[in-house]
Amino acid sequence: MEVQGKIKMVGETQTFGNNGFRKREIVVTTDEQYPQHIMVEFVQDKTDLLNNYQVGQNVKISINLRGREWVNPQGETKYFNSIQGWRIENLQAAAPQGAPEMPPMPPADAFEPASNLNTEDHDDLPF
Repeated sequence: MEVQGKIKMVGETQTFGNNGFRKREIVVTTDEQYPQHIMVEFVQDKTDLLNNYQVGQNVKISINLRGREWVNPQGETKYFNSIQGWRIENLQAAAPQGAPEMPPMPPADAFEPASNLNTEDHDDLPF
C-alpha cells in the first residue's frame, strides 16, 4: 500500500530499550477533498531513509499496516495499529534525469495521402 502527500513534519530518530530499537516518524498531508495528516513510522535501519527529505516535499511512501495486542496491568486487552514505512520516493514534478524530450507530433493534415499505389504490386515480404 502507498500514501502520497506533502511532508508536514520529519521527526528525529528515537532509540528505545536496551536493544537500541530505533524509530523515526514522518507526517504527510494528503491532497484530497478532506486532507488527512498521516503519521508513518520508519523503524530500525529504515530510519535513515528520511535523512534527505524535508518539510514541503511531495512524496510517495510504501507502507505496511501493523497491529498488535497488549494486556495492561489490570488485565484489559488493548489493540494498537501503526503505519510502518519501508520506502519513500520524491514526487517532484521535474523531468526524469537523462530522459530525452519527445518532439511534438505534426498535425495529421500535414501529411499528403499516397496517390501512386498500385494494387498489382506484389508484397516482397518473405512470409
